Amino acid sequence: MKILHVLRAPVGGLFRHVVDLAQGQIERGHEVGMIVDSGAAQRLSEEKLTELAPKLALGLSRFRIFRQPGPADLGAIWHVARCIRTTGAEIVHGHGAKGGALARLAPAGQALVRAYTPHGGSLHDAVGGRISILLERMLKRRGQLYLFESAYSHDVFCRKVGAPAGMARIVHNGVRKDECEPIALAADATDIVYLGEMRLLKGVDVLLDALAHLRRRGQRLTATLIGDGADAAMFRAKADALGLTGPVSFRSAMPTRKALALGQMVVVPSRAESLPYVVLEAAAAGKPLVATNVGGIPEVMGPLAQRLVPPDDVGALARAIASVVDDPAATVEATNMLRARVQKEFSVDVMVDAVLSAYRQSRALQEKRASEPVRPAKPAVGGPFTSR
Repeated sequence: MKILHVLRAPVGGLFRHVVDLAQGQIERGHEVGMIVDSGAAQRLSEEKLTELAPKLALGLSRFRIFRQPGPADLGAIWHVARCIRTTGAEIVHGHGAKGGALARLAPAGQALVRAYTPHGGSLHDAVGGRISILLERMLKRRGQLYLFESAYSHDVFCRKVGAPAGMARIVHNGVRKDECEPIALAADATDIVYLGEMRLLKGVDVLLDALAHLRRRGQRLTATLIGDGADAAMFRAKADALGLTGPVSFRSAMPTRKALALGQMVVVPSRAESLPYVVLEAAAAGKPLVATNVGGIPEVMGPLAQRLVPPDDVGALARAIASVVDDPAATVEATNMLRARVQKEFSVDVMVDAVLSAYRQSRALQEKRASEPVRPAKPAVGGPFTSR
């Protein structure tokens, strides 16, 4: 198949998902291309794009794609339509709110399937969410295939937007085999590591309050907070105000496995998520994990979901962190159980094969519909111009 992926910013879990998906599709003999925003991106993302570009038979196209809707979107739609025509793409797969909109709005030409993976962003956006949901409702009928990385995201979409007009499938994110290898602790490792965006949505402020709470109780734990984002300066100021300048250090984004080596345990204090890669990556590597009961995280945890803590609950988060330290036997048992579960049920190979299978099913359905003769409409019965 000829597959064209459309996304805006090459950052975070969405970008990780697209890269893994594209590489897996290429390895299985498909021709793949990618359309990505040309604006500033993280260094690690640019390195990944540079590495991937030579493998993209349909090319890597970069142009400005803005987050907020505006007149520039007309040019972006035209650009995507031109890429569809010139590559002869059969599958156009949009990722995230803006990538999904462009993939569905661009004239499809010979493209038989327009697929969309929301990735949760616009569905969780409380500030600009109303506009996003309205746009999602307007575009709902323009997609033939809807792919959700968690049952949670599917349910939220159906509740806020409505049931997808096209075929819908749930395909969980997955980890690679090399990510299932144990990680040796770095010499400067702290008790806790957080890795992710520096945003209030991720609950970093709750983690800082929990650390301060534990210190008041005599548990002087250290932490390394890794990531970049709009609220980074606010979190640094909060750490200073709580007297955590020494015990807590902030570092810029880095490769995940390097980051995981910087903490005895991984804490994910998010207020909202879809299916975060950090949970899968930490679990696959056998790292003790403390996480909140949000989004698709319970789907990863399975029978261990009762260990999750409520979001925005400083006391509960502090107790969960303390239990990892105070009960090492139970921590090792739970960590090993979760690692085995993720390695078996959340792999990149399973994810790639499931997405390709969904493409084929949707394409076969489109071809069947296109080949069916158009039947004349039956006359209305009981209407104002129908005799009785």
